[in-house]
Parts: sequence; C-alpha cells; structure tokens
Amino acid sequence: MVHASKLPRLPTGENMNGFKGNMASGAFEKPERGDTLLSLTSSQRMVPLVSRIVRDILVVRGELVRLVPEQEALDRKRHSLPWPDRSRRYRLQEEIAAAERSLDQSLAELDHLGVVLVNPEAGMVGFPTVVNGRKAFFSWKPGEETLTYWHFSGETVRRMIPASWSKVDDVSLSGRA
Repeated sequence: MVHASKLPRLPTGENMNGFKGNMASGAFEKPERGDTLLSLTSSQRMVPLVSRIVRDILVVRGELVRLVPEQEALDRKRHSLPWPDRSRRYRLQEEIAAAERSLDQSLAELDHLGVVLVNPEAGMVGFPTVVNGRKAFFSWKPGEETLTYWHFSGETVRRMIPASWSKVDDVSLSGRA
C-alpha cells in the first residue's frame, strides 16, 4: 500500500524502457540499451495524452493526501471504534486501495510512453532525449500548452527550447543546443 508520505518519487533522470526515437538537436551519444529517447516532434505529439495522465495522477495524489491521514487516525483507535467509524475505516481502506491501483496504472502508462515523472508534486514530466551528448529531458508541467522547456538530467533549471530545434528534421538532427 502506498501512503501519502511514500508516494512515488522517481529520481530525475531515471530511464524508462519503451519507444526508441530520435534524439534532440545536437545529440550524438548512442543510447544505452533500454533507454528511451524521444524527438521534440514526438514529444510534442504526446503532450495532450501525457497531460491527461498527469491530471489523473495529481487528482489521485490529492485523494490519497486527504484519505490517508483519516485512515491513520481511525487505525490508531481501531479497537475502540463504534460501528459507524469502523465502517468508515473499512470504506477508506477500499478507497485508498482503489486510488493506489489508479495511481499505479497512470504511472505505468507514463512508463509505457517512456515519459518520466520528474516532480510528482508539481506534475512535471520529462521526455527523455540527449542534448550535446548528455542525457536531458524536454520538460512539461500542468498549465503549459506545449513543450517550451528542456533540462539536463539531474538539474532543476529549465531552459527555453531554441526555435531552431523545431525546424530540425527528426530523422537528421544536426543542430546544437
């Protein structure tokens, strides 16, 4: 069971298995076996789907943050609870289990797409790529309509995606970051 204090936190730069696409402008590092690399165009196309998945994750995380403390309070008094509170405790267990299954499903969808949940609290995701031979992400978070930022793996500073990257053919990425 995932509790609010132990909600999934994926480390920045964690690689996911899945589609192996072309790399970002200036990319020259060969991907490691199993690494997912996505082009800017592919990543842009995925934003509407990823935004729905992230919205679901944030809603479920909010439910868990609300439900888990109530369940923990009832668990502490479980031996002396009157029937209505016991019944509520059982319903909470079921609701939390359902929320955790939903969260796991949404995280698995991101994993299948090759997208990394970089910051679970903010809902920020990274579309893995390589920039100038370094692992990087095209960065998106709720409220953004499209991909306009990127960042290197392990860094929190988001940089604007240069306009020249969107003019580069996905098949032959040759520009520099």
